[in-house]
Amino acid sequence: MSARKLVRTAYRGLLIAFFGLVTAHVALDLGHPVWWDFLPLLLAYVLLVAGNRWGGAPDGPRAAREAVEVEPPVTGRWIAMNSPADHTPSHHTHAYGQTFAIDIVAEPEPGSRPAFRALWPAARRNADFPAFGAPLHAVADATVVRASDRARDHLSRGSLPALAYLMLVEANVRDLCGAGRIIGNHVVLDLGDGVFAAYAHLRRGSLTVREGDRVRAGQVLAQVGNSGNSTEPHLHFQLMDGPDPDTARGIPFTWRGIGVPRNNEVFEIPARRTGAPA
Repeated sequence: MSARKLVRTAYRGLLIAFFGLVTAHVALDLGHPVWWDFLPLLLAYVLLVAGNRWGGAPDGPRAAREAVEVEPPVTGRWIAMNSPADHTPSHHTHAYGQTFAIDIVAEPEPGSRPAFRALWPAARRNADFPAFGAPLHAVADATVVRASDRARDHLSRGSLPALAYLMLVEANVRDLCGAGRIIGNHVVLDLGDGVFAAYAHLRRGSLTVREGDRVRAGQVLAQVGNSGNSTEPHLHFQLMDGPDPDTARGIPFTWRGIGVPRNNEVFEIPARRTGAPA
């Protein structure tokens, strides 16, 4: 196990110990001082900061590197969100190799994607979103090194109450459970040269490939879903320097013919023959 993996595992263990101690103290009226309960929390953040300083944790930016050009992973009309073209880290954290990650949502026609609502409906069915079930394509000739599609697709988090639940409760629980719970169903491709492409939040049961398969650029890999730490059906795409999002660092990307779309930028990619060479 790498040093970065050990740091991440120990960090999660200390956070779980903190929550366990606080719960036990309240439920059992333990006699020790309350500040003892916070020792695991303090140690967790000391460990994370020390790991970042010494290169052991995955929460620091990667050394400067040229953007890697790959094919777009989708076709049709899409909108970019949380784009590294606007700021990095694009998702406000370097964790899980997502320094240069991007989220994209499908909108075949203007207004065809349900809008965010303040209160009602609190959540929507995935079928209401045009991205749900959209095919995802290999961005290069590659080898599948990770593939998982057993997690369920949950309802959208498209209202203030649902978003508050996601940010305050669900996201923290998922983070404690590891990268797999954050990215949900996913596939990771080894593009060679130490570059790996990750597709997150895939639809349950939609994978068309398995670990060890060789794929061609443009080949369909899976479908867009709403699994993991996700507000609505969308694709979370990123390049990273290792196959494990828990320890990898992000690598900048650019899509051939598109570049890196900015936040709220609409872009369209024409369909091309499945499996066609890049």
